[in-house]
Amino acid sequence: MIYRILAALMVTLVVADAAHAQDKKQKRYLYVVAPGVRNYLERGGAGILVFDIDDNHKFVKRIKTPASAEGKPSNIKGVCGNALTKNLYFTTLTKLYCVDLLTEKTLWEKTLPDGCDRMSLTPDGKTLYVPTLEKDHWNVVDALTGDLITRIETKNRAHNTVVSLDGTRMYLAGIKSPMLPVADTKTHKIIQEVGPFGHGIRPFTVNADRSLVYVNVNELLGFEIGDLKTGKLLHRIEVQGFKKGAVKRHGCPSHGVGLTPDEKEVWCCDAANSQMHVFDNTVMPPKQVTSIKVREQPGWITFSRDGRWAWPSTGDVINVQTKKVELTLTDEDGREVHSEKVVEIIWIDGVPVFVGDQFGLGRKGAKK
Repeated sequence: MIYRILAALMVTLVVADAAHAQDKKQKRYLYVVAPGVRNYLERGGAGILVFDIDDNHKFVKRIKTPASAEGKPSNIKGVCGNALTKNLYFTTLTKLYCVDLLTEKTLWEKTLPDGCDRMSLTPDGKTLYVPTLEKDHWNVVDALTGDLITRIETKNRAHNTVVSLDGTRMYLAGIKSPMLPVADTKTHKIIQEVGPFGHGIRPFTVNADRSLVYVNVNELLGFEIGDLKTGKLLHRIEVQGFKKGAVKRHGCPSHGVGLTPDEKEVWCCDAANSQMHVFDNTVMPPKQVTSIKVREQPGWITFSRDGRWAWPSTGDVINVQTKKVELTLTDEDGREVHSEKVVEIIWIDGVPVFVGDQFGLGRKGAKK
């Protein structure tokens, strides 16, 4: 008799566990920080705009911040976040802000020496590397308090920052130099330089195993590939079938390059032609396969973790499989939303469990 009771109890527990698992509600949202294309308030106003990825990217809400409350909101320069600490960070030209994802309150704001640009955060959520506003160094910041830890001198017009997926390396690209400095995140020291690339480095991305870096450079419609193991330039890939033309922003033909999470494709921005060019990355050098027309000049590209969606800065929502624009982002007033500063955040039962990246990092072999 007792065995039958125990067996029945076990079945009840298993059923209860299964029901509990089904009750867990996953929600995926796109967090868009604005003004995210210069200080253009007509492209979505100011604040953190939240869109429901699973409901046709429908506008959900606008989170106000001290930056958005200013009389003339400043350019947003970068965004990143962390699910462990449940914090979201963004920069303006002069300040670094920390927002609590749960309460949506701004925890602190810090004015950093020599301004701010597009930063990156270690995966443990503890350390931010914040480039100065095209000056000579990076500020290394305690992500919990906003206090300065140290600085890293590069003298390369500091601009864009990428952390490797494993958190051990920080890549520090500057507009002035064709060399890419690499810092050890434990020592905060530069341990390597990659290049030289063809010109000053603009947006770039890194694959999951830290073997390759894909780099936009000034004057190139396309991208270059560097070997992160040897430090050498491997390939220069020029977009075919399109000509360089006048660009509204950034001063270079291609400003934005990203890897699909499975690393099978490279997507590259083309401002003058308002195109996203797609390359097959299963061969080396990558082979151009198609182009996608977008609604304005793109200056950035990133992807959803599952690889379904591509998000260029134009606010077009592109189906990665079909290569079709399925939706466009609009705010509560019906305005077009454009921004180069977007991240995906996945929630389960009201708690953030994943924060994506703004750089379109490769995630091949990474945990889902």
